[in-house]
Amino acid sequence: MKFLSILLLSVASLFWACQSTETHSTTLQTYFASDTSGVATGGVRVIPIKTLNRTFNVWTKRFGNNPKIKLLLLNGGPGATHEYFEVMESFLPAEGIEFIYYDQLGTGNSDNPKDTAFWDLPRYVEEVEQVRTALNLTPDNFYLLGHSWGGILAMQYALKYNKNLKGLIISNMMASCPDYGKYADQVLAKQMDPTVVKEVNEIEAKGAYTSPRYMELLMPNFYAKHICRLPIDQWPDPLMRAMSKINQSLYVTMQGPSEFGIAGNLTNWDVKAELPKITVPTLTIGAQHDTMDPEHMKWMATQFPNGSYLYCANGSHMSMYDDQKTYMSGLIKFIKGVDAGEKKVSL
Repeated sequence: MKFLSILLLSVASLFWACQSTETHSTTLQTYFASDTSGVATGGVRVIPIKTLNRTFNVWTKRFGNNPKIKLLLLNGGPGATHEYFEVMESFLPAEGIEFIYYDQLGTGNSDNPKDTAFWDLPRYVEEVEQVRTALNLTPDNFYLLGHSWGGILAMQYALKYNKNLKGLIISNMMASCPDYGKYADQVLAKQMDPTVVKEVNEIEAKGAYTSPRYMELLMPNFYAKHICRLPIDQWPDPLMRAMSKINQSLYVTMQGPSEFGIAGNLTNWDVKAELPKITVPTLTIGAQHDTMDPEHMKWMATQFPNGSYLYCANGSHMSMYDDQKTYMSGLIKFIKGVDAGEKKVSL
């Protein structure tokens, strides 16, 4: 009897192992299914957009395939590239979450008109809408994640096209550039060595933003503390590539040349009073050491009718790298919660 029991148990174990393997294999085949009946391109789609009476091409790349969850990524800068989002490949595929890289006009693999008239928030909102339409993202599956400047763009998009969204993620971005400027001046600057702040201010007063000394001061005293808290010589390759390719014309036009607050055409951008209009389930992500005030991010979540908040206690502006476990587990839980029908997700 004992031998028979062991035999039956072994057969049952083998049966379930085969079933599990078959199910897992089917899931992988579905998730990595090609999105075209023509020549395969690894998920890359170059989308023509019409803007300011001209036509340009913007670059996108789909990773995975989930008809119920399609996450479009809006990178920051302004003017960086999609590349620092490559970290998503280490976490989202295992959860069956499809995501889409996208280089905004003027960045990365997309066309660059080399004309400051195109560096305009309302124009970028309409660009995102054209990309959404081309990729057939719908209210049943469209999740939008905006990080930093991408968070500004995501909020502005949601205020106009809320009905097109399934879920919204605002990562490391406040709802007010004036408040962001105050936080930089009244909180972050006061945490720095006064002699460093004095020299930085002197360099900025001269407009010498390209001076090697400017970056010598900022890298250990600002970037290493508030942008990414990993050792500087260990900053991840995707982050370094994205930062090295920033479109300086776009960055300076919209952000301004200084790293302390906003001085470009986004200087007065403020949508705090409009947040209640964004009714789609929305997650804000704040980090303790960020350039953005984590308390402001927490407050934002209370203003959305269906808001949730994720706090990265060890993170900075790039908390997807320096507080990775918290960031990624929270992001995944939010997306899966919304997919399951939750309006607010406890994180």
